[in-house]
Amino acid sequence: MAADAGTVGAVVLDRIGEQAAVLAGLDDAVRADEPDAVHRMRVACRRLRSALRTYRRLFAPGATDELVAELRWLGAALGRARDREVLGERLAARARELPEPCGPERLAQRLERWARAEYRRVRPEVVAALDSARRRALADGLAALLADPPLRGRAGRAAVPELARVAAREQRRTAERIRSATAAGPGRAAALHEARKAAKRARYAGETAEPVAGRAARRYVERMKAAQEVLGEHQDAVVAAAALRERAAGSGEVFGYGVLYGLELAAAGAARAELPAVWARASGRELARFA
Repeated sequence: MAADAGTVGAVVLDRIGEQAAVLAGLDDAVRADEPDAVHRMRVACRRLRSALRTYRRLFAPGATDELVAELRWLGAALGRARDREVLGERLAARARELPEPCGPERLAQRLERWARAEYRRVRPEVVAALDSARRRALADGLAALLADPPLRGRAGRAAVPELARVAAREQRRTAERIRSATAAGPGRAAALHEARKAAKRARYAGETAEPVAGRAARRYVERMKAAQEVLGEHQDAVVAAAALRERAAGSGEVFGYGVLYGLELAAAGAARAELPAVWARASGRELARFA
């Protein structure tokens, strides 16, 4: 079923088609291990998955479930390599800022060697995923969805009001996750990570609306991105601190690792302190009123 111009179905299909093209166009760059290629492909997976989940009610029941699952699989395969790359860069940069008694350069080099070894260990998983039948089936599935989209009647609704309604829903969802995280106690780090994912999904909903909602959607995207980044800094600090605890055991660099660990705990605390003000700018009901 084709989607008429000006409908929410048309806008969402444009978004899916755009990101599917990005995904397909990155295969060679990822195989060649070009800088940032894995990251860009992972982001395309996330944007596609988010669009298919956020707007699943526009499609026949269950029509997007397999694509969502396969995009999660591919994103996870890419993520193991990307996460180690980012973590190594973060820790080495912080190590070089330490005072001289910590042996900053020696510690940074040790962390870089560890990160490179970890990256080389998981890199074959990325290539294997790209070479797999699952990857080819995912590409075929996306192409089939776009060629003959199984749209429901609600996909024919006017684009801007429907996109605004969805953006408001995702904003409320993020607010609920943040409230839950505030009261989470020992599980706070995991709850804040869930809030980060909700903020990212809200941001992507705003990106989908931008071509037709213009400045109002861009403002929504900017505010949700700011919340996502603060929550992301918290998650990165939590992950870095955990990695430092593991690396410190029997390393001979316990002092330097301990100082870095303290810095990451402080970074996590700073992010938590910054979150209320950032979310206050993203939580107003008027933000999602695109029309």
